[in-house]
Amino acid sequence: MTVLEVKGITKRFGGVTALDRVSVNVEENTLLGIIGPNGSGKTTFVNIISGFVGPNEGSVLFRGKNLIGLPPYKITNLGIGRAFQMVKPFFHLPAYKNIVVPLFAPRVLASSGGGYGDKDAVALDILEEVGFERDSSVPYKPASVLPHGYLKRLELARLIALKSEVLILDELFSGLSIAEVTSIIPIIEKLLSEGKTIIMVEHRLKELFRIADKVIVLNYGKKIKEGPPKEILEDDEVKKAYLGVEV
Repeated sequence: MTVLEVKGITKRFGGVTALDRVSVNVEENTLLGIIGPNGSGKTTFVNIISGFVGPNEGSVLFRGKNLIGLPPYKITNLGIGRAFQMVKPFFHLPAYKNIVVPLFAPRVLASSGGGYGDKDAVALDILEEVGFERDSSVPYKPASVLPHGYLKRLELARLIALKSEVLILDELFSGLSIAEVTSIIPIIEKLLSEGKTIIMVEHRLKELFRIADKVIVLNYGKKIKEGPPKEILEDDEVKKAYLGVEV
């Protein structure tokens, strides 16, 4: 079943066309990878889906509802959560309190009947799910002192707390070591096994292709290829976009 349908999205910034009639269907309970060289329109694409930027043309349908014109908080409340490449926690709050905050979101309160028991305990459970050591001091430290790897996990935990149906992960693996990425991949696989749908913008192709069901390739704002990872890897146009030479 198609959960998200992007139709003919075009976005111009002055004389620059950042996206040119890009369309894609995202199937429920799958992982869509979005790749392309720097400046190809990847972040603009997810900014439009999540409501941070409006397109000049086109539509984005989430379970049949057009998202264009809705502010980000309304899109989040519908079930589409966004994690950012540049992490944006409440730096002054302890890590677990960063997860308590989204537990008060209207979407979460509605699904829990207006209550959620001990929210601190729920937040700690979610942090443990993404790799925080529950019995250590780490969940209680201010986000401002956490290493980059923990901040990336905190972004993921926030989307879990929001009960997002579709998780948009913008460069989740950026700045992480191979060991850190390897430890996060099972978390993503678990989310998929629980019925979540994931959209990942990513430069770490080897790691992305391990878990993606489908990949779209953007170049100069155009979609140049769509298909399973193996097909994408073998495509000459994709190689040319990345290498900048004829192949």
